[in-house]
Formats: sequence, C-alpha cells, structure tokens
Amino acid sequence: MDSLSELRSLDGADVVVVGGGFGGLSTACYLAGAGADVTLLEKNGQLGGRASRLEVDGFRFDMGPSWYLMPDVFERFFEHFDHEPADYYDLTRLDPHYRIFFKDGDRVDMVPDLEQNRQTFESYEPGAGDRFDEYLQKSKKNYEVGMEHFVYEDRSSLRDFIDWNVFKNARGLSLIGSMQDHVEKYFEHPKLQQIMQYTLVFLGGAPNNTPALYNLMSHVDFNMGVYYPENGLGGVVDGIVALGEELGVDFHTDSPVAEIRGREGAFVTRTEDGREFYADYVVSDADYRHTEMELLPPEKRQYDEDYWESRTYAPSAFLLYLGVEGDVDPLEHHTLVLPTDWDGHFERIFDDPAWPEDPAYYLCVPSETDDTVAPEGHSNLFALVPIAAGLEDTPEMRAEFRDLVLDDIEANTGVALRDRIVFEKSFCVNDFTNRYNSTKGTALGLAHTLRQTALFRPPHHSEAVDGLFFTGSFTTPGIGVPMCLISGELTAEAMAERAG
Repeated sequence: MDSLSELRSLDGADVVVVGGGFGGLSTACYLAGAGADVTLLEKNGQLGGRASRLEVDGFRFDMGPSWYLMPDVFERFFEHFDHEPADYYDLTRLDPHYRIFFKDGDRVDMVPDLEQNRQTFESYEPGAGDRFDEYLQKSKKNYEVGMEHFVYEDRSSLRDFIDWNVFKNARGLSLIGSMQDHVEKYFEHPKLQQIMQYTLVFLGGAPNNTPALYNLMSHVDFNMGVYYPENGLGGVVDGIVALGEELGVDFHTDSPVAEIRGREGAFVTRTEDGREFYADYVVSDADYRHTEMELLPPEKRQYDEDYWESRTYAPSAFLLYLGVEGDVDPLEHHTLVLPTDWDGHFERIFDDPAWPEDPAYYLCVPSETDDTVAPEGHSNLFALVPIAAGLEDTPEMRAEFRDLVLDDIEANTGVALRDRIVFEKSFCVNDFTNRYNSTKGTALGLAHTLRQTALFRPPHHSEAVDGLFFTGSFTTPGIGVPMCLISGELTAEAMAERAG
C-alpha cells in the first residue's frame, strides 16, 4: 500500500477496535488516518497489550517484548503518516547485539561487526566463515522477497499463491522443509546451528517445526542489527499511542469487552461495566479464540472448540522481574543461556509438555544501556524461560522453578542474585490467561509451524460475520511486534476492500 488513499472508502465509518496491543494500535492508526472514527477499548489499565510496563520502587520493566528488530518495519509504519520513529523515540544500536553463555562454560558475543562474527563462526568449524557469508546472502534474499511478496501482501487463500508473479519471485526461496534441515546444510557444529536458530523463540516455534523460510531472521539479526528504543518497548507504545491521538483515535483503558453482537445492521460492543459502543465495523486484537468463543454467540463463530484444541500454540513463559543491588556483570543487555543440546527443552514445550529440567532461557538487563530503568547502584533484570502453553501453574511449582532458574544463572554465568534481590515478581501461564485472555496462557499466539503459516492462519475478516475483522499475532503475517504492526495494515486493507 503506497498511501492511505486506498483506504478512503472507510472515510466517516465508525469502528470499534477491541484490544490495544500492537496489532490493535496499528489498525486504529491506519483507519483513523483514512478518516474513520475509531474507538479503541483496552481491557487493562495500560495500552500496548503484552508490551505492558511494570513500574515499582524506582524500577521500570518491559513486561513482554524487549527486542527492537526489523527497524525498517517501524520506519515504514510511521512513514505512512508522514512521520519517522525519531519523532517519538530515539534508538541505540546495541554492541554486542547479545551474549550467549553455553552451559559447557563457553561464551560468545554476536556483534555489529560482521567480519568479527565471521571469524567467530570460523573458530568453531573450518569453512564456517564462508558459509556464514553464504547463509546471510540467502537470508537477505529471503527477507527482501519474502517481505515484499509474502508479508506485506495478505495471501489468505490458495488462489492468491497460484499466479506467475508469486511463482517468479518465490523461485530460489527456502520455502520447503524445516529450519533444522536448512541450517544443517550450512553448519555441522551444534552451537552454530543454535546461533542461527535462537530467533525461533520470537516466532514461537522449534527448529524441527518452523518453515525454512524463516532463515530470513538471520538477516534481521546480523545485517539489520539489534536496537534499544528510548524508554524501552514501552516507549514505542507511547509513540504509537501519541500518533493515534494525533489522528483522532479515542482510547479507553480499563474497558474489558463482554460481548460483540449485531444490532440493526451494525454492531454494538458492550463492556463488562455495561457501556455500549455502536459501530459499522469491529476489529478484534484480542486473543482470536477468546473473541470467537467468549464474545460472539455460537452462530457467529467461524471455528468450534475442536479447531482451537487442534492448534499448536506458541510457548508460554516463566518470567522473573528482578530489581538487584549492584551490577550483574558479565551479563549484557541481551543474554542467552543455552544447553549445548537443547532438543530436550523443545520436546518439553511441543512434544511432551512439562516444566523443563535443563532450560534454555533469556536474560534482559536494560540497565546496561538505560540508567533510568533502575535506581542508582541497582540493576534491572528479567529472566524469560519459554515453557509449554497450558502447563499447570501453581505457587509451589513457580517457587521450585524460580530456585532452579536462579541456581542455573549462577552456575552458568557466574552471577549470584539471591542475596541482592530487592524487588521480585513472577509472571507465568495463569497470568497470561488472566491478564490477556490468552488461550492456554500462550505468550505469543499461534506458533509458526509448517501448517500454521500464511494462508493456514485464521483470516483477517470473519467468514461468518460481515463487518467483523481480526488483527494481531493469530493472523498473518504472525507473531512478533513488527509482524503485528504489519497485521494492522493488512486488516485495514481487508476492511477497505470489502467496504469499497
């Protein structure tokens, strides 16, 4: 979409957006920019969805996403409204991008300097430096073609794929097979394979169930860089909300929706406190299953409970938000702690769901970059362990796993935390369910498995109710902050096409 002109058929339409995550915020901006009268209803007290913030005792935590990747997507979004990200927040490129602690005592940094990364690969496996170059060339092509023809275009049916333009541009792309199959063609060393696959955590998949097309994430990682936005991901939310307010979006927080129903050729969206909002169209950025099964009457649903039970959900997460006295060297802003064999961890997420015994996890220390997120003399740290969606989550289980994680951090990074913790909060399966109405407590949405990518994801427009639309991580293009921003554009386009 080159401009907002294609959306002009929505000028003057009344739209209610349910949910203020990145998908809902993006959709609201596109629609308001096209002249629609947009009201956004958010269940919680903050906008941003999973990108909420926790502020307490001088600490400020991003509660959900914390990586700023794919800067081009944010630039493209703001450019639609004659703005740029710098109008709302500044960016700092991280160096290193991230540090990895392998649990055999090995440690490696991935940095902005590609030649240095190339030498790191070569040190693990003769010839891996050249293959690193080849892999990134392939990844770059996949990214450029994939984004233009498969991400920014909503190919929601088989018919959309059966045309010469798609075939021509898809030639040579890694569309078939899994990421594991693809990476093994380039690197034998298991640590190099892990470095090329760790980004699957952002897609909610595993190496053996994520399509090889997602090797494009290595271009995102190595060539495009990893950034920290001013005031964290919450600062990005603030920027998009400010843009929405400029465009005329009417935001309502603390407004959980209880029901969506039709009334006299339009919609009424009723909140739990009894307020009613009338609209020509409704867009849901809430959990897709929750919207269909809890907010709509049975005859207006596209899918039944068996469908939702048959889906593969991205992991949930065990999170520890920690305010710590002193520094936490040698942890970096982004730190990964990985078993040398992580197959067991993925098996406990997708194959035999259970709390992991030898977890792979992520540590975020924004106080390494931003001194406003913690009081002087303290560090801001959170630990994120991907776990299976739907796991039983009791206080006793959390306490036991919390001890395991703190022990693991000390054993594998050398950082002892227990006696220095001045603030602590956990967040897990039940919290994702209660706070975000998240199916099975998934932290992300539907996983990007081979059978849940592109046209195999639920559609942006309801096939059962005219005028009802969906956005966010359950739809195309999928999981992650940049993808949800793009989903807002695709949802607006789908609405304009049907309105026109």
